[in-house]
Amino acid sequence: MSKGRAEAAAGAPGILLRYLQEQNRPYSAQDVFGNLQREHELGKAAVVKALEQLAQQGKIKEKTYGKQKIYFADQGQFDMVSDADLQCLDAKIVALTAKVQSLQQNCRQMEAELKELTSALTTPDMQKEIQELKKECAGYTERLRNIKAATNHVTPGEREQAYKERQKYCKEWRKRKKMATELSDAILEGYPKSKKQFFVSGNSLSSCSLGVFAQECLIHLPPCLTGGSWDRDR
Repeated sequence: MSKGRAEAAAGAPGILLRYLQEQNRPYSAQDVFGNLQREHELGKAAVVKALEQLAQQGKIKEKTYGKQKIYFADQGQFDMVSDADLQCLDAKIVALTAKVQSLQQNCRQMEAELKELTSALTTPDMQKEIQELKKECAGYTERLRNIKAATNHVTPGEREQAYKERQKYCKEWRKRKKMATELSDAILEGYPKSKKQFFVSGNSLSSCSLGVFAQECLIHLPPCLTGGSWDRDR
C-alpha cells in the first residue's frame, strides 16, 4: 500500500462518520466507496473496515438485509423535529423546487439563444455579404437603366401580335405533325423495311430521287388511302 493510500485509510473513520452525518441517509459500503473514492482515494477494503469499526463503536448504526449491510448515522444525536418544522422544511423544498425549475427554464432559453448566435453570421462575414449584395444591386440598377434608355422597345400591341402568331404557327405545326405521323404510319404498314430505315432513306434522298421515293411510298400505302386493291396498285 502506498503512503498516500495508507494515510487515507487511517483517516477513513473520520471521513465516513462526517459523511454519514452530513447526508443523514442509509448507504451500503459499495455506495460509500463509489461516492468517496475519487475525492479521498479510499479503497473498498478500507471503507468496509472503517464502517464496521464505527458500527462497533456505536457511532453509526448498522442494519442487515439479506447478505447486504446498510449503515447510517445514529439518529439519537439529532434533535427531534416537530410537525411545524417538517411543514417549514416542506415549504422550503417546494420553493427551492420552483426556483430550480425557473433556473432550468432560463438555462434552456439561454442555450437556445447561444445556439442561434453561434449559427449566425459574424460581423466580418455580414459586412462581406452586404458588400456583395450592394455590388449585385448596382449591376441590376445598371441593367435596368440600359433597358429604359433603349429605343427599340416592343409595344404591348406588338407583343400581343407576336404571341398570336406564335400560337397560330404552333397550331399549324401540330396539325402537320399529326398528318405526317398518320401518313408515315400508314406507309409503314406495308413497308418491307424497318421504321428507322424508312426515315433514314427519306432523309438521305436528293431532290432528283425524291420523286422515285414518293412513288415507292405510294406503292406501300394501304388500299383505303389509294382507292384500289393491293394487287391492282402493285
